[in-house]
Amino acid sequence: MSDFFTHLEGSWDGTRLPKGTLCNTHENRPIVARYDLAAVKRSVTRDEMARRPGGMWKYRELLPLALSTEPISLGEAQSPLLPCPRLGKVFGLERLFIKDESILPTGSFKSRGMTVAISMAKELGVTKIALPTAGNAGGAAAAYAARAGIECHVFMPRDTPVVNRREALLYGARVTLVDGLIHDCGKIVRENAARKGWFDFSTLKEPYRLEGKKTMGIELAEQCGWSLPDVILYPTGGGTGLVGMAKAFAELTELGWLEGSKRPRFYACQSEGCAPIVRAFEKGDRLAQTWENAKTSASGLRVPAAVGDFLMLDAIRASKGEAVAAPEASIPFWMQKAASLEGIPLCPETAVCLSVLQNLIQSGSIRQDEKVIVFNTGAFQKYLECLLEPVS
Repeated sequence: MSDFFTHLEGSWDGTRLPKGTLCNTHENRPIVARYDLAAVKRSVTRDEMARRPGGMWKYRELLPLALSTEPISLGEAQSPLLPCPRLGKVFGLERLFIKDESILPTGSFKSRGMTVAISMAKELGVTKIALPTAGNAGGAAAAYAARAGIECHVFMPRDTPVVNRREALLYGARVTLVDGLIHDCGKIVRENAARKGWFDFSTLKEPYRLEGKKTMGIELAEQCGWSLPDVILYPTGGGTGLVGMAKAFAELTELGWLEGSKRPRFYACQSEGCAPIVRAFEKGDRLAQTWENAKTSASGLRVPAAVGDFLMLDAIRASKGEAVAAPEASIPFWMQKAASLEGIPLCPETAVCLSVLQNLIQSGSIRQDEKVIVFNTGAFQKYLECLLEPVS
């Protein structure tokens, strides 16, 4: 393990767990990795880290893989932070940026989580993984598992976008289509893992996908000159991206690497067709109830129940942000608007964020003088079904 990775911790009750062990959850809740940040600070400065070549793996001191171990990588480059002046004018914003994760190896931010998780799985002796997926996670897991020589089993709803289904097969995964939603797929994984020798790779049911996702936050801080923006809008399904960035900002704060005390307000964006986090936020609950009859063309947001619900809700509230749902019918409009104004092909999940942004500006929750970052979490080319929909 990394010289700076000290232990694992139960996120619900803080129980300390040893590193170097293969584990999924503690008390059925996520486990997170912890580091000796004082030692990191003595070892490297933020500027030294920023000058290193490469993408997310240059942040090695803040990742769990042993420094001497070669990661399972497909060349994860830094994703661009793109100014969007024409799109910004639609909202009356002078400082609107899109961080475009679609350029990553498997066409989505899921590559960040999988390169770390598969690297750790390989180091810990895992030979078979299984996971449920609502879309891009299955293809990313299959690609990195193929790179590592690990057997991969993917369970996805039968109506998952066709590109997601085909890419997992292309990478050699054993793909099973399920009549149901992602939590039904997760139940199959959970009930069969021990008997079939699978390690459960479900979202936030192993500790290391989160560590890969947090590099979005480190990278964003570096790109912004270590001074964070006012607002981050993030499409929220399983929630590892949002939770990971909150973890990154906390670690960077402890290191003393951030300029000023300002932290971004997180706006978790969901579709009205599947909005369990929004409902829990509005009710003041810390845990979210399962969303019945979930339906949205933003397949990555079709997560009726998330094991990390309380981590998302805690992060949103601590940031003084909100969880907000957008009309499903607004998705095609915002996909086309962003592409036609800025040449940035947004996935439907990010189109939801733009619809939410419009509502938040109209309500006064976001001021027009604020610096706003929207994350594009995937490539729109992976959503053929959405591209064929008429735009009203």
